Amino acid sequence: MNGTSGSSGTSGTSGSSGIRVAADPAEWRGGFEQRVLAGYRAAGCSEPLSRALLERALKGVDGWTVATDGAGWIAVGVSEDNGAPVGRIHDLTAAPGPAATAARTWAERWCAERGAGRVEVRLTGAADSSHAVFAHYPVRGQNRLRAAAERPALPPGLTVRPLTAEEYPGWYAGEEAAYVADIVRAGALNPEQAKAKSDEDFARHLPQGHATPGHAFYALEADGQVVGTGWVNHGYLPGVTFGFSLEVYEEHRGKGFGRAAMSVGEWAVRQGGDEALMFNVFGGNEVAMSLYDRTGFAVLDEFRSLPL
Repeated sequence: MNGTSGSSGTSGTSGSSGIRVAADPAEWRGGFEQRVLAGYRAAGCSEPLSRALLERALKGVDGWTVATDGAGWIAVGVSEDNGAPVGRIHDLTAAPGPAATAARTWAERWCAERGAGRVEVRLTGAADSSHAVFAHYPVRGQNRLRAAAERPALPPGLTVRPLTAEEYPGWYAGEEAAYVADIVRAGALNPEQAKAKSDEDFARHLPQGHATPGHAFYALEADGQVVGTGWVNHGYLPGVTFGFSLEVYEEHRGKGFGRAAMSVGEWAVRQGGDEALMFNVFGGNEVAMSLYDRTGFAVLDEFRSLPL
């Protein structure tokens, strides 16, 4: 398993579990990188994509604190998120059982002692023993991926056109409101924190709004009505288009347009010259997760967190 990036941690002390901070984490790091790469390869990622995802997973690694109980490894860090310290468990190799429970408890205490109000973990790839160690951590989100068909066709009765500059402000307002609501529903942040995160994320991803290079916006139409919209970023990672939003309006749901939107995503991937579609789904959205399971989107990363 591995977690989201963090900043520097300080030396810890050994406790009754015999856990101590490693003087030299070099031995741990090689194994960590191999485990992360194996998880992404197993999820169907190409080698360039697996390497790019590993690079993101290693962000801030030199500031992590690595500890051992003599048999397994624990890597932790604390970083600022919306002005508050957040603990992150980047790695924990013990198998489920007393050793894993002791390691997780040590990591949680380490983060709490440094002022963290919650602890987060990122689990790579399909469910395995590391998922069981964090089974009581609520799922906050997942990154999913699937290769696009070589010549995807749009579903019968559905047409796709570019979203116009005039339509963009209304679309933006709706997207931002939905994004804030998704964050709050996932239980990750309160409404005020979610709004701050939304403002920051949209400003980072769309610095030029509708004209931001590499981004494409679509309107999905059926029977002369706009039934949904799409927003994708081509070249987000090697060979990957990221689907920021493939939205079917509520009044048009239950008519098969949800599955059709997935086909639009595949079509958009090939329009941008990429090979695979990647996107994030928030925790608490079981309907969407079920749809993605049925349509073959593999879990790349699963994000979980727990208040301390």
